[in-house]
Amino acid sequence: MLSPESAEIVRSTLPVIGAKIDEITPIFYRRMFAAHPELERDLFNRGNQAQGDQQRALAGAIAAYATLLVSSPESDVDGLLSRIAHKHASLGIAPDQYPIVHRHLFEAIAQVLGDAATPEIVAVWEEVYWHMAHALIRIEQGLYSRFGVEPHEVWQELVVTARHHESPDTVAFTVARRDGTPLPQALPGQYVSVQVPLADGARQIRQYSLTGAPDSPTWGFTVKAIRASEAAGLPAGEVSTYLHEEVFEGDTLRVSLPFGDLVLEEGSDPVLLVSAGIGCTPIIGMLHHLAREGADRPVTVLHADRSPARHAHRRELADLVGRIDDARLHHWYEDLGSRAATETVRHGRIDLASDDIDPSAEVYLCGPLPFMESVRGQLAERGVPEERIHYEVFGPDTWIPHVDTAGV
Repeated sequence: MLSPESAEIVRSTLPVIGAKIDEITPIFYRRMFAAHPELERDLFNRGNQAQGDQQRALAGAIAAYATLLVSSPESDVDGLLSRIAHKHASLGIAPDQYPIVHRHLFEAIAQVLGDAATPEIVAVWEEVYWHMAHALIRIEQGLYSRFGVEPHEVWQELVVTARHHESPDTVAFTVARRDGTPLPQALPGQYVSVQVPLADGARQIRQYSLTGAPDSPTWGFTVKAIRASEAAGLPAGEVSTYLHEEVFEGDTLRVSLPFGDLVLEEGSDPVLLVSAGIGCTPIIGMLHHLAREGADRPVTVLHADRSPARHAHRRELADLVGRIDDARLHHWYEDLGSRAATETVRHGRIDLASDDIDPSAEVYLCGPLPFMESVRGQLAERGVPEERIHYEVFGPDTWIPHVDTAGV
C-alpha cells in the first residue's frame, strides 16, 4: 500500500501521466528492444508490437493499476493482474527481468515528461511500479509452484501425434510426450504457449487454448491462419503460417505448461458459453470437462461464425452439447449459403434478444473484441452482472475497463 503522501502525489500527477502514457510506452519498447534485441526476437509478439496492441495494453494496465492504488487501496489487486501474470508464466518470465523493464520505462518517462519528471515524482511512480512488479512476481511464483517448476522449466519438447484441418483456415494439432507419459493436467479453459523457429532466426511465441479433456494424456490446440491483408496493411501471421506449412506428424514443438485465468468455475449456477470464430477453443475445453463430469447444471452454448464451412470444431461442439443432459446450442452464421434458418441455426450476427438469458448464469466469453463488446452490452441489458462475465483475449488485453484518471 502506498503511503498517504505518495498516494496524493500519484493522484495529482495521474492525469498528466495518463495523458502521456500512450506516448511513453512506444518509446519504452524501442529503448528496451535496442538494448535487448533478444526480447523482441524471442519473447514479445512482433506482430502485436508492429500494430501497437502491446503498447496500448501496457498503457491501460499501468493507468488502471495506479488508479486502483489511489482510489481503492484496500482492493484485491490480484484480480486486475491475474491475466497478465498467467501470460507471463506461460512465457517463463523471471523476477530478474523486472529491473530491465523498470530501467527502460523510467528512461522513457523522463524523455517524454522532461523537467516535469522531478525526482520526487519519479520516486513515487517508481514506488507504484515496484508495487505492481512485486505483486506480479508473487502471483507468478504461485503459478510456477503449482507445477513445482522454476520459470525456465515451463517449456518442454513435445511431439506432434496428429494434425487435421478443422476448416479451410484452421488446423488442429495433438501433441504428447515422446515417451508417452501423461502431460500435466490443465484446468478447463486454459492455454499453452507454443514457440517456433522462424527463417530469420527468431523464436516467436503464441498462445493457443487447449481443446481436449483437461485430464487427457495428450494436448490438443487449434491454429487459425492469419492471412495477409493488403487493405489493412497487415502481414500474414508468422507463427500461424509456420505451423500450417511446416509442422506435421512426428515433428517436435516447444510447448509451455498450461496457464490462463479463464477457467470454468465449479458450482451449480447455470453456465452460458458464448464464442465467435476460433474463440470456440476454450469453450470446447470447458465442454469436455462438463461432459466428463456429468454436469447437472443448465448449460447454454451460443456460437457465431462466418459460415458452417468455416466453423472449426462444429461437429465436436454439437457432440459435446449432446452429452450434457441440460444443455442447448444455438448458432449464428453470417452466410448460411442455401440453407434455411431454423430455431437453433440463425442467419446474421449474434443477437441475445430472442434467448432466455438467466441473470444468475456464469458467462464465459471469447472471440474478437468487437464481438465481445457487443455481447457484453447485450448481457448488461439482460441484467447479467459484470462480475459474472469472464472473458479471454487472444493477444494483448486491450479490453481494459475505462479509467477516469481525472476523477481519482
